[in-house]
Amino acid sequence: MVVLVAAMALFWPASFVWIDTWAINPLLGVIMFGMGLTLSPSDFRIVLSRPKDILIGCLAQFTVMPLLALVLTWAFSLPKELALGVILVGCCPGGTASNVITYLAKGDLALSVGMTATSTLLAPVLTPMLVWLLAGTMVDVDTVGMLLSIVYVVIAPIAVGLLCQHFLPKMTKGVTPYLAAFSSVVIAFTVGIVVAHNADRLLVGGLLVVLVVMLHNLCGLAIGYAIGRLLGLADPKKRAVSIEVGMQNSGLASSLATLHFAAYPLATIPGAIFSVWHNISGALVARLYHQ
Repeated sequence: MVVLVAAMALFWPASFVWIDTWAINPLLGVIMFGMGLTLSPSDFRIVLSRPKDILIGCLAQFTVMPLLALVLTWAFSLPKELALGVILVGCCPGGTASNVITYLAKGDLALSVGMTATSTLLAPVLTPMLVWLLAGTMVDVDTVGMLLSIVYVVIAPIAVGLLCQHFLPKMTKGVTPYLAAFSSVVIAFTVGIVVAHNADRLLVGGLLVVLVVMLHNLCGLAIGYAIGRLLGLADPKKRAVSIEVGMQNSGLASSLATLHFAAYPLATIPGAIFSVWHNISGALVARLYHQ
């Protein structure tokens, strides 16, 4: 669905360009609200009961992907705007789609959910700090503004979802079975908006950045698995770490690019491409790990 929407937005931008880019943040908030509805106290207990596993995963998440982003932008001499977009993707927390892919890959789902929750909660501090460290020499980075944006767009909706789950359990239980499908539709819409508003730029100079984004994701998946293997983790844990490291909250990257780097419109493109590609690679990796 995401691939079809992206193709439609690329070759027929009018199908999504009527939706302004300001809609990206509310849509991302809706996805995070859904994440809050599905999280439970046991997901947070995992962090306390398995601190070593969570620490390994989060360290890998916030070191491997940012450094890979930096190396790839240097290796391919990307223009400043595109380099900024790749770095933004690399500095974001794990994406919620990683939990579904981990489940399909027969990975350690509890570890995956715990890592996603922890990296998301750490993101308001670590994402702006890492972007400032890696891209601060290229552009002005408003770290405080980015921190507040992540709190408003990510943390607050998750907190509201958790409160709804606590105070409205019957309603939450009723909507939970439909959340995965609903989130998929919202993710597809988000991708459609970003791609449509950058269709001309993508068609003219998109091949190089597509290659960089693909390598970023695939190297993240491979290095995440290698870290698990080096540390002697069991197969389900290796799969979870691999998928968590390789799959990013690229919608957040596009949102931050739109909000804080409006002077660099191409910075939204890597996030849009990553949103499409990591769903494809995730499905392929799940099938590979499942065998």
